[in-house]
Amino acid sequence: MSNLTFLVVDDAIFMRTVLKKMLSEEGFSVVGEAGNGLEAIEMAAKLKPNVITLDITMPEMNGINAIPEILKVSPESKIIMCSALGQQAMVVDAIKKGAKDFIVKPFEKSRVLQAINNVIKK
Repeated sequence: MSNLTFLVVDDAIFMRTVLKKMLSEEGFSVVGEAGNGLEAIEMAAKLKPNVITLDITMPEMNGINAIPEILKVSPESKIIMCSALGQQAMVVDAIKKGAKDFIVKPFEKSRVLQAINNVIKK
């Protein structure tokens, strides 16, 4: 499982850094990062990562609108949504559009790893 590749998408550099550090510590390979939905689509098309962590609220294009476009260019990628507390309705929408799981900020390593296990088994 440690040969999985990740694309980390969040408009906050701090949140991307936290997540990249967690993933790297577990031996995962973070092959790219993006700051909004449009960049995420571009990077997903280029990198075809196994897993994409995708923030919901971002400038240019939010994570929910990016999901169908990402899945068009990288259909094998599994998407894990990253949400702040209180975004449950948006998470449900994201799952309907093709996201496979979600994690809540601030990230807990055990929950991040659980979400990765969940999406890889699906």
